[in-house]
Amino acid sequence: MIAAIRGTHDILPGEVEKWQYVERIARHLCDRFGYVEVRTPVIEREELFSKGTGETTDIVQKEMYSFTDKGGDRITLRPEATPSMVRAFVEHNLENALASAKIFAMGPMFRYERPQKGRYRQFHQFDVEAFGIEDPAIDAEVIDLAWSLVTELGIPQAELVINSVGCPACRPKFQEALLAAVKDDLSKLCGDCQRRSVTNPLRIYDCKVPADQAVIDALPHSVDYLCEPCATHFTAVKGYLDAAGIPWRQSHRLVRGLDYYTRTTFEILGQTLGAQNALLGGGRYDGLVKTLGGADRTGIGFAAGLERLVLALPDAAPIAATPRAFIVAIGEDGRTAAWTLLRSLRRAGLAAQMEFDARSVRAQMKRADRLAARVTLIVGGDELARGEITLRDMVTGDQHAIAHDAIVETVRTYL
Repeated sequence: MIAAIRGTHDILPGEVEKWQYVERIARHLCDRFGYVEVRTPVIEREELFSKGTGETTDIVQKEMYSFTDKGGDRITLRPEATPSMVRAFVEHNLENALASAKIFAMGPMFRYERPQKGRYRQFHQFDVEAFGIEDPAIDAEVIDLAWSLVTELGIPQAELVINSVGCPACRPKFQEALLAAVKDDLSKLCGDCQRRSVTNPLRIYDCKVPADQAVIDALPHSVDYLCEPCATHFTAVKGYLDAAGIPWRQSHRLVRGLDYYTRTTFEILGQTLGAQNALLGGGRYDGLVKTLGGADRTGIGFAAGLERLVLALPDAAPIAATPRAFIVAIGEDGRTAAWTLLRSLRRAGLAAQMEFDARSVRAQMKRADRLAARVTLIVGGDELARGEITLRDMVTGDQHAIAHDAIVETVRTYL
């Protein structure tokens, strides 16, 4: 047997219905909030992520699946969606092509990292982006969409965490204060923290090593170093969240792991997931569009891990199988008539199945039970002679005859 590659997984019947439920809720929310779907390629040029995600990030340095193709180009399986979304925004002039430059996408991403619960090497994200709006109200709208996703899915004990990491004008002072504060304790921190102090000091706040936490908790807070425009922006975002009744907690540890973030950052945590507790996260990236060759336009968005959303679903989530009819055929005449009836039901928009192998009535009824059919339609010589079909209610066990020309509408009332 050739097994699936480590870090990948098959989504099988019984589980895939949960995925469809999450995706359906996400699409409905985007429609209500005015976000339209785009679908970007799974493969992109490597430089899109080295420039967009950031050369100093763990994603680019350690986790990307990159290769040289037969034409000599460096290609990468996308590790995240935002640079691809920005590229599509710039390349196709979506700022002018769309009534509002608000887009979303769903699909697989790829990172070479240690597989664990809720984290795979091929994983799936729901991604939302909005471009060209500077007002802090758009920050609140994007956070509201993210919060609405979690609440409409019924995920319990979720928590919204927010922060501001400032802008190129004020962040250097914060980084200077951070390095000064950590200087004497740097040798006590893990190797990753020591490396990050040189490549990207803000990433020190991402450290999860237990022995490092006391030092990191005592480090400066970015909000204490915000310039006046950034401070005013962050105050307004919090005001909008309060006006909407969305609960939030501010954390100086929330800097996000990508180089492009500016000002607002946020995460929604799921308390039932263990160590990998981030359901989604995002923030502003006001310089990214320009970095990737576009005009100087603002941007904000978030990405939600579909695996984690599915894991966090409550047991009582309303995930129901499609109600369907099952047709039991008796004899060759019955099989021909059953096939015609099957097509009629399906063309009328109803879910229906039948057994194609010739089997006993008992075996066919067992298959109807396995499929959780709502009704069973029995088609045989006696029924055909009378111009009728026998309908069995699989919930009550009652059965009765139905005239042939009334079958479709009668079945519709049950389904």
